Amino acid sequence: MIDRRRIGVAGHSLGGAAAAAVMQRDPRVRAGVNLDGNFFTPLAGASLEGRPFMMMGTSATHGPAAPGSDRQDAWTRLDGWKRWLTVAGAGHFSFTDLPVLADRLALSDPAAPLLGERSWLLTRDYTAAFFDMHLRGMARPLLDGPAADRPEVGFPRHAVAAAGSARGETAEVLP
Repeated sequence: MIDRRRIGVAGHSLGGAAAAAVMQRDPRVRAGVNLDGNFFTPLAGASLEGRPFMMMGTSATHGPAAPGSDRQDAWTRLDGWKRWLTVAGAGHFSFTDLPVLADRLALSDPAAPLLGERSWLLTRDYTAAFFDMHLRGMARPLLDGPAADRPEVGFPRHAVAAAGSARGETAEVLP
C-alpha cells in the first residue's frame, strides 16, 4: 500500500533533474533529492511551494563555485527546507552502486578516490535521513551540519530553521 502523504523522489544525474521536475508538476510529491546532477532548466527549484529539497554531489563539479553547474541558481529558488551537500573525493558515479561493485571486482577509479563502501554509506545515510525527516517526521541531526565521523561531507550552503518560525521558513547561513 502506498501512503500518498509520504511520497518522495530522488534521482542521480539526469534523474536528479527529473526529481525536481516531478516535484514542480506534482504536489503529491512531498520531498526530493538530486544526487550529483544539474537541473537543465532555467527555473530549476521554482514552484516547489515550500517543499523540502536536498542536493548532494561532488565537491569538484557541484560545489557553489563549480563552473557549468546550475545549482547556485536552483538554490536561490528553493523556498522550503533545503540542504546543499558536497562530498570530497567523490566522482559522478559515487552516488550509485557502481563503486561498490567495482570495489568487489578490485577495480578502482583514480578520479574518485572515495572507496565504494564509503560512498554508498554516505549516500544511503544522508538520503535516508532526509526522507526520514521529511516524510516520516523523525529528527535527523545528521542534516544539521558537518559531522566529525563524516569529514568528506561539506555543507557549502546551509539553510536552518528561522528562530520563532511557525511555518519552518529558512534563513541561509553561509560558512
